[in-house]
Amino acid sequence: MRILSLLLLFSLSLAAQAADPVEAFIQRMSKTHGFDATELRKVLGQAQKRQDIIDRMNRPAERTLNWGQYRRIFLKEKRIAQGAEFWKRNQAALERAEQTYGVPPQYIVAIIGVETFYGRIAGKDRVLDALYTLAFHYPKRSRFFTGELEKYLILAREEGLDPTKPKGSYAGAMGLGQFMPSSYLAYAVDFDGDGKRDIWNNETDAIGSVANYFARHGWKAGLPVTTPVSGVKKIHQKYLDAGLKPRFTLGQLRQAGLSLDPALGDDLATALVKLVTEKGPEYWAGLDNFYVITRYNHSELYAMAVYQLGERIREARKQ
Repeated sequence: MRILSLLLLFSLSLAAQAADPVEAFIQRMSKTHGFDATELRKVLGQAQKRQDIIDRMNRPAERTLNWGQYRRIFLKEKRIAQGAEFWKRNQAALERAEQTYGVPPQYIVAIIGVETFYGRIAGKDRVLDALYTLAFHYPKRSRFFTGELEKYLILAREEGLDPTKPKGSYAGAMGLGQFMPSSYLAYAVDFDGDGKRDIWNNETDAIGSVANYFARHGWKAGLPVTTPVSGVKKIHQKYLDAGLKPRFTLGQLRQAGLSLDPALGDDLATALVKLVTEKGPEYWAGLDNFYVITRYNHSELYAMAVYQLGERIREARKQ
């Protein structure tokens, strides 16, 4: 009889956990990662369900921006000038990042410029609130954000952070380079050697982390990012339909009748990218390093904004 009672209590406990996803999460974190369940309840008890975060996740874009509109957001003189200033005060760290990871300074600076305007717009939402809300109150992305909440609590423990303090975007992206917790654990580095990976306030760590992200996603040192293509016609649609991942070579594009920079070798892998503007389409060869930029944000508009902003910042530095 006593065994039956214990089995019944155990079954009721499992049912209660299934009915309460937060408690089930706490129990899993305790068993899998050694978190103290009581302490974790206290932490998650301070998290707030934020309806405004759910609304922002659900809010459709008011319009789909074309390249001309998108470019005007990021390629502004103020962002270029402040990028040059960021480069100047972090020159040593940027040079070391290039030596270590092979990524030129202009693209590291441009990522931070596009993501947070060099730290000025890094997000005002508590990361704990964002991830808690999306993990437990946003069913269609619950699995993803539950995983990110798990990673966030792990990184907070590893870095000695109070998990209720850090702020970021409404989706839980953090720091100057806007890393999700999983990216933080995988790619953030202590680039100044002070024992902490501080991507919120430490520009050196943010620089090293962005460069490491690019390197780990296949950045090829010394190779170009993209180059204009002309002569595109309807017969070339198959190249456009193939997506952003390089699946052809520049030689194949040339054999198909397309014109591009003759200084670039035929063996370079590429994708053919179309960008729409008010004046008509632009066509570009998106090489391997262009594709690496899209690993940060899977958008040809984003990758081109990073590329062109970086080049404009580099030119401003020369001047």
